[in-house]
Amino acid sequence: MTLVQTQPRPADANPVHTTVAEVMDAAGPQVCDDMSVEVALAVMAAARTGRLVVCDQDGQCTGLVTRTELAAIRDSSDYTDRVRLRDILGDHGSVASLVTTMAEAEHAMRTRRLGVLPVVDEQGNALGILALSH
Repeated sequence: MTLVQTQPRPADANPVHTTVAEVMDAAGPQVCDDMSVEVALAVMAAARTGRLVVCDQDGQCTGLVTRTELAAIRDSSDYTDRVRLRDILGDHGSVASLVTTMAEAEHAMRTRRLGVLPVVDEQGNALGILALSH
């Protein structure tokens, strides 16, 4: 697996020293963690995106959800319309900082089996995302 890169970098760049700030994508739509699964799916459809950055009431990033994950939850037998994004984040609460190295981010993503990882600033505000390609 390699990380999707949005900016070219020199061929001799070392992923141990390259930070996520150099290769992250834009964060995309951000929603509050008290949003229901149904509303989140509607927001994704309207924004034509497959993922949403989830923030708490203070605007700090708490994780990320994908359309596939939300559809699976909605289609499960345990689903009710009272399920909120904060209820389902689990390991999706993982984030990277601007100074996290690519090597550290790749390791964390593989270990936690995450395809996407939000990147946050010192205050926890979402700045971008990293995505693994297979």
